[in-house]
Amino acid sequence: MTDLVPLLAGAVAGERRALARLLTAIEGGADGVRELIPSLFAASRGAHLVGITGPPGSGKSTLVNALATVWRRRGRRVGILAVDPSSPFTGGAIMGDRIRMMEHAGDLDVFVRSMASRGELGGLAGTTWIAAAVLDAAGYDPVVVETVGAGQSEVEIARLAETTVVVEVPEMGDEVQAIKAGLLEVADVIVVNKGDRPGAELAARQLRAMLSSVGGRITRQPPAILTTTALDGAGVDALADAIDAHRAAARAPDQAMQRARNQLRRAAAEIGVRAATAHPEWEELVEAVAERRVDPVTAAERLVGLRS
Repeated sequence: MTDLVPLLAGAVAGERRALARLLTAIEGGADGVRELIPSLFAASRGAHLVGITGPPGSGKSTLVNALATVWRRRGRRVGILAVDPSSPFTGGAIMGDRIRMMEHAGDLDVFVRSMASRGELGGLAGTTWIAAAVLDAAGYDPVVVETVGAGQSEVEIARLAETTVVVEVPEMGDEVQAIKAGLLEVADVIVVNKGDRPGAELAARQLRAMLSSVGGRITRQPPAILTTTALDGAGVDALADAIDAHRAAARAPDQAMQRARNQLRRAAAEIGVRAATAHPEWEELVEAVAERRVDPVTAAERLVGLRS
């Protein structure tokens, strides 16, 4: 921990090198990260955490780059976490999202960090939430998290972000598929990107129709549906306005409580797994389950002390 405390102090003071080294330590699981978390959260400056998700090829990285341009014009310091997929064989990742954001490479008020997903499901890396807290403490606002191209059930970002932006594209497929994916149900703002393509306005109308026909599945305020063309910036100012406007709604007490529940559930699950695998009976119970002498639920209850 002694090495990480000065890095946190440096990051809070605006030192980019300290910030980069701290993020590397967190992503690599360095000793002392756990002990640093209380100090990290105490240093929070209340940044708006924005999630950008959607299917592969929808232009998420280009759209994030365009949003950063708009926010910089408005005097905002922008932090970006771009989660890239990892190889299932080597665990490595090509940080391709940063290539699409080179426009801001020389801007000291834009910090872009790529993170490998390392096999995590849900479009995020396991340490994304800690990295987002670091950018918050370092004074970036908003902090944007761009997920791996998300498909069905990959909606973990909605449990982390205050505002979730779902990016769709024209010719996205049939209406049933879009509803199945679950992304429409977690969206606070929906964007039809590549709006210069034929069918963009039709896609936006179809999305509005789907949201009006899902009945009780979405009980909150229907999300705004906008059209953008990230390459030339068309519609991006309106998108930035919609994201900023959602900030107050996202911080309503009921929404804040729900995010806290989600964070606590995830933390409890991670701690539970670590405690279970460190239990002296772990290997014995693994063998018992493999030989079908004990069922997995009973074995898990023994590991967490719910059954003797």
